[in-house]
Amino acid sequence: MLKLPQDKKIILFDGLCNLCDLSVQFIIKHDSKDKFRFVALQSEIGVQILKIIGQSKTQIDSIILYEPNGTYFLKSEAGFKIAQNLDGFVSLISVGRFLPKFLTDVVYNFISKNRYKWLGKKESCLMPTVSIKNKFL
Repeated sequence: MLKLPQDKKIILFDGLCNLCDLSVQFIIKHDSKDKFRFVALQSEIGVQILKIIGQSKTQIDSIILYEPNGTYFLKSEAGFKIAQNLDGFVSLISVGRFLPKFLTDVVYNFISKNRYKWLGKKESCLMPTVSIKNKFL
């Protein structure tokens, strides 16, 4: 049985993606209320969470925000929900949630499709430093 923290929102991300790694570092920096935990989609826990929400690792090419109540958000919607919980001016990004989802997902999909070309891809998932290790499941 998978035991997840009931007081944290979980962000599933592509552990091989340099852009995703930069995004995780950005979120950690702006998460002073310690609301988030992180899981690579490629990890055992990531695969288990994907099963819980009825998604497959081969079908998903998106950031996922998984909340303690079992709800989850994909793509731009996940990004806006995450931003809404961050500190200061960064939370203003969440106003994008008022734009039509089909438009924001077009932008998201474009970035997602080109992320490896723009910033590259790792051979294996990055190991977190000691100072942020507790942020990862």
